Amino acid sequence: MPGFNDRLQAVLNQRQQDGLYRRRLTIDSAQGPVIRLGGREYLNFCSNDYLGLAAHPKVIASFRQAATEYGVGSGASHLVCGHSSAHHELEEALAEFTGRPRALLFSSGYMANVGTLTALLQRGDTVFQDKLNHASLLDGGLHSGARFRRFPHNDMANLAHKLAASTACSLVVVDGVFSMDGDAAPLAKLARLCTDHNAWLMVDDAHGFGVAGPTGAGSVEEADLSGQDVPILMATLGKALGTAGAFVAGSELLIETLIQQARNYIYTTAIPPAVAAASLTALQLLTEEAWRREYLGQLISRFRRGAEQLGLPLMASASAIQPLLVGDAAQATALSERLKECGLLIGAIRPPTVPAGTARLRVTLSAAHSETQVDRLLDNLARCWSHD
Repeated sequence: MPGFNDRLQAVLNQRQQDGLYRRRLTIDSAQGPVIRLGGREYLNFCSNDYLGLAAHPKVIASFRQAATEYGVGSGASHLVCGHSSAHHELEEALAEFTGRPRALLFSSGYMANVGTLTALLQRGDTVFQDKLNHASLLDGGLHSGARFRRFPHNDMANLAHKLAASTACSLVVVDGVFSMDGDAAPLAKLARLCTDHNAWLMVDDAHGFGVAGPTGAGSVEEADLSGQDVPILMATLGKALGTAGAFVAGSELLIETLIQQARNYIYTTAIPPAVAAASLTALQLLTEEAWRREYLGQLISRFRRGAEQLGLPLMASASAIQPLLVGDAAQATALSERLKECGLLIGAIRPPTVPAGTARLRVTLSAAHSETQVDRLLDNLARCWSHD
């Protein structure tokens, strides 16, 4: 029988043959609109640093000060001795900002989603998930032991039919902003459906938090919904806030349940206190500098207008995620490489991250970009597309 080496090599060879092989970039600079890679500078259009806070001087200063005070590592899990006053202060600020009684920090969005779903769901329950949900939500649902049912993307009629047929304790789970398509979930309709069918609603707002809504509180705020409408809110700190980690916000009962039962929270080392302190500063900048969200909105509109004029295959997104549908994985990779030769970094997103036949260039915009940089992006996209 073939050994592990033969099997693993065959899988890698097939990925390369199918144009699906992934390679890491090793950058030599801070995150920003321009980054350095291999001694060359590139315009960066593949970062999730939506508000340009990852290298903000005030965020860096908070990190340095907290590292001096608390050290580099937290030393233990939150339930042993790793929960510092910096963590506690950030949790309280996130709860207040999102209008929830409490918030709980996790080391990553992936851990927050898997930990929450496996803690809340049990055999006999049913979890309903949008087909385009993030992998962490899908994995959490599959690992929970609950009956796992998916509905077509944003198809409320299909979900209503499935909910009506369910007699189990039901949880509906969606992304607020879908990470690969950039479009939004119809949260108001989802909340009404869940109320009508006595189901709970969980929203992963990794790509909406800090960007969407009148104050930047995210997609739930944008939809004018409360904690009663959306009992479980998850968001990450490594995108709009520019730091690292994630949180779940909700009721006292929800958070205490997660503290007691979420294995991904209980059995992992807490994020460094310095990261929590930097995140708190980033949250303050988010509330004080509304111009960042407003300017990002202007750049999104500028890009979409220009892309439409050029006839580029835009997808239906009003967010900072602006995918250009290519279709073929090898073709998307070739376009990404051609743009890199022109000094632009744009990720080629291919299966299994997206369905077969829907490979794309995933353009992401940041409040740190200038209008001139967006125009340069459009000029290079036009040239590279015309040569395809």
